[in-house]
Amino acid sequence: MKNMTLTQIAQACHGKLIPTDAPVGREVAGVVVDSRLVAEDYLFIATPGECVDGHDYIPGAFDKGAMAVVCEKAPADPKGPYILVENSFQALKDIAKWYRAQLPIKVVGITGSVGKTSTKEFISSVLAQKYQVLKTQGNFNNEVGLPLTILKIREEHEIAVLEMGISDFGEMHRLSEIAKPDICVITNIGQCHLENLGSRRGILKAKTEIFDFMAEDGHVCVNGDDDMLATITEVKGRKPVKFGLTAGNDVSASNIVTHRLFGSSCNIHVQDQSFTADIPQPGEHMVLNALAATSVGTLLGLTFSEIAAGIQAVQALGGRSNIIRLSNRTIIDDCYNANPVSMKAAIDLLGKADTRKVAILGDMFELGATEKELHIGIGAYASSEAVDVLVCVGQLSKYMYEGAAESFPGELHYYATRDELIEALTRLIQMDDTILVKASHGMGFEHVVKALHDL
Repeated sequence: MKNMTLTQIAQACHGKLIPTDAPVGREVAGVVVDSRLVAEDYLFIATPGECVDGHDYIPGAFDKGAMAVVCEKAPADPKGPYILVENSFQALKDIAKWYRAQLPIKVVGITGSVGKTSTKEFISSVLAQKYQVLKTQGNFNNEVGLPLTILKIREEHEIAVLEMGISDFGEMHRLSEIAKPDICVITNIGQCHLENLGSRRGILKAKTEIFDFMAEDGHVCVNGDDDMLATITEVKGRKPVKFGLTAGNDVSASNIVTHRLFGSSCNIHVQDQSFTADIPQPGEHMVLNALAATSVGTLLGLTFSEIAAGIQAVQALGGRSNIIRLSNRTIIDDCYNANPVSMKAAIDLLGKADTRKVAILGDMFELGATEKELHIGIGAYASSEAVDVLVCVGQLSKYMYEGAAESFPGELHYYATRDELIEALTRLIQMDDTILVKASHGMGFEHVVKALHDL
């Protein structure tokens, strides 16, 4: 890793290198906080946790070939050099911040209430048509995951596409300081983390902290159809690039043709030019993702043919509008997370099916004082859409059930727990059904998807 010697790492994290005659001139090969991932010449950062303390795994890390460790407590019998710090998590962030500053790479930072991950996949796929791209893996988008992602950047990478997630004020400021994005993308301002951020205006304030450490010659791309984001008129002396489905945006779409659950096609307009795109993922929100990717691709010099090829090459991710076609049913696996905006989008997507439509919906977390009303609203929304069977699961989802009870025209069911639902699946599901599975991640609805597989 470029310039990542033990001396420089110790300086970056304000730590004390012990012993002082350690092999200070050699560069580490990688940085991890999970001892199982340690390889030859890696740096292992031992972090304390509620259940597991990384300090207990320091001997094993050295046995696996670690060059050194970063730790808060001096090992009893160190098998190699270590860097003593006050706080290992802060050390991780400081090291990543210093490492990022050494790299000439361009960074695209992506945030928003909904759609960060799918937008990241579209942008990465488009940019990969021209550049060597590193992108965030899984949910590594917080104050631990983002630094670890940055520390995976190598000299062959030309662009990093980083997902940046928060739940409170100040977090995005700190993430921006580490990532120092050249292009900032904001997908929307929804109703996530209201318990901490208070309102959509609070969410806008917290999300736009991403601009705090953006490059002075950087660019901003925002969803111009979002009423909150539409209020952003200038960032660091530049107008934002606005993308959206309406014609007034800098990047927009027309002639959208849906192929039900199997994607869509459209014309994408960039000011006075246009091209045709085939979008392999279903739903209007995926068209928005394609527009976001077009905005970034255009800023980074891709041709329209390269952008179109990148859009068409996007792969679905498990748990995020992933269409699973089985011989006797179709599953819309959207169980990774949920909030009111994404719930409604998923219900809309289910409505495109041409079979009996079953919505299995679970609790939405972190909605604050309005959680009851928002769950009631989803139940009412499902009642107004073409859903044949609505299944509400979880303690909060009893309010969803109540919201649907007065007017839902089809079958309506409620189960207090996920396990009760799974036990009832054989009675609920029929041949050739299309089934939406969606809830907040803490509900563990990936087990529901597996159970549907096994019916």
